[in-house]
Amino acid sequence: MAVTIEDLYRNYGILADAKDNLSQHKDAYQVILDGVKGGPKEKRLAAQFIPKFFSSFPELADAAINAQLDLCEDEDVSIRRQAIKELPRFATGENILRVADILTQLLQTDDTAEFNQVNAALISIFKIDAKGTLGGLFSQILQGEDIVRERAIKFLSGKLKTLPEDVMTKEVEEYVFAETKKVLEDVTGEEFVLLMRLVSGLRVLQTVHGRQQLVELVVEQAFLEQALNPADPDTVDRLLQCTRQALPLFSVSRTNVDFTFVSLFHMLTSPMAELDIQLEVLKLLAEMSPFCGDMDKLEANLNMLFTKLLEFMPLPPEEVENGENSTSEEPKLQFSYVECLLFSFHQLGKKLPDFLLDKVDAERLKDFKIRLQYFARGLQVYIRQLRVALQGKTGDALKTEENKIKVVALKITNNINVLIKDLFHNPPSYKSTVTLSWKPVQKTEAVAPKRLAAEELGSGGSTKKQISPLPRRDARQIYNPPSGKYSASIGNFTYERGGFRGGRGRGFGARGNRSRGRIY
Repeated sequence: MAVTIEDLYRNYGILADAKDNLSQHKDAYQVILDGVKGGPKEKRLAAQFIPKFFSSFPELADAAINAQLDLCEDEDVSIRRQAIKELPRFATGENILRVADILTQLLQTDDTAEFNQVNAALISIFKIDAKGTLGGLFSQILQGEDIVRERAIKFLSGKLKTLPEDVMTKEVEEYVFAETKKVLEDVTGEEFVLLMRLVSGLRVLQTVHGRQQLVELVVEQAFLEQALNPADPDTVDRLLQCTRQALPLFSVSRTNVDFTFVSLFHMLTSPMAELDIQLEVLKLLAEMSPFCGDMDKLEANLNMLFTKLLEFMPLPPEEVENGENSTSEEPKLQFSYVECLLFSFHQLGKKLPDFLLDKVDAERLKDFKIRLQYFARGLQVYIRQLRVALQGKTGDALKTEENKIKVVALKITNNINVLIKDLFHNPPSYKSTVTLSWKPVQKTEAVAPKRLAAEELGSGGSTKKQISPLPRRDARQIYNPPSGKYSASIGNFTYERGGFRGGRGRGFGARGNRSRGRIY
């Protein structure tokens, strides 16, 4: 016979009045458990009554939890919400791990209100037993269905930082770090970013030693100990993603920064199909360069940067006898690439300031300065055009897509201007400071001069190698900047490429199907 509303209220009254003799009324509690088999009203009452007397009947604990779980899976969303709301009341003693496991699986709901209820319930049991709750969450991350794993990782990444210190104790944080390292053995790109965000915020890892541990964790994920294969998209994406996550850590711990820098540069010196990958690598190199220590192969790496820089700084077009160009097209000036390369060269050059004078032969240095001068002339014309285009524009006028591109382009060209002027000192100077165009503006950012005078481009005295000033090319004073140098891609470059392509074994890539059904 089905349990009615009257039955539920009557047996509730028996239990409520029993006080110290509750254990003698096992039959009354069983009637309440049977309420989950009734209609919607009976189920709602049962969802509230079952947890109220749960602790008084340990012999019926499994039956009570299972009854509540049935309500958590009911077709009626209002019943599910009520049952989920009451679940934390079952989180006592050894049950905490099971309740956390259940709530983690319930994160897969598509109902927003129900999802929020699950989140609130998880936060509630965190305050009861944080380590036990984490045990349930990590259990599902390691073994649960993909949708559950994804949402559990997002929950941890977003919610742990909101918990107070008396909940997230040192012991709890160390447990989070240990379990996260297990998860990182098999992750996608998006998961890696979220998990690194999670552990980077742990207070226990805010020390120098803690930062070193994080850098080592990232380096391990990048597989830097293995031979780099630039032709493999997974390898490229993994290294870029890992480097991006490590960048905020390098300013505190310089562990492995040189190793990572060299690995990225080796990627640059290998053929790559996608130019956007090259630009991303160059941006990462530029951001890392201030943190590079006294590398064992500093001269060799500076030489590699120098060679790569020459690739992006063309020679002036040859002129025929009448002074006109022998070719119909001007060389394209890749300002975004040159900014990154010049900045990296400038940063590493500080550690070996005599590189251009002592380590580069005179002929090659002369060739470099010719390229610099040609690039600087085109740069000046383009800077003037950008300033004219942006003159008088403020507010909303600067927010149009076209003007945003021009603003970034002006930052890039001003930066190059400052760095080129430094290199034309004799001996070359490395004193100027610029803020990379895609980084937040610093108060001390160097202001680029309006124009590099021809006298500045080749003058200066020194007892070391002297390069005589290059002759003026009167026919080339009016410079027509090449078209198509800038596009929408000049803006802030997105490093997180939306995950990693293709499958793999350990490490990054597409994870296998983990559909397993309910495993409460």
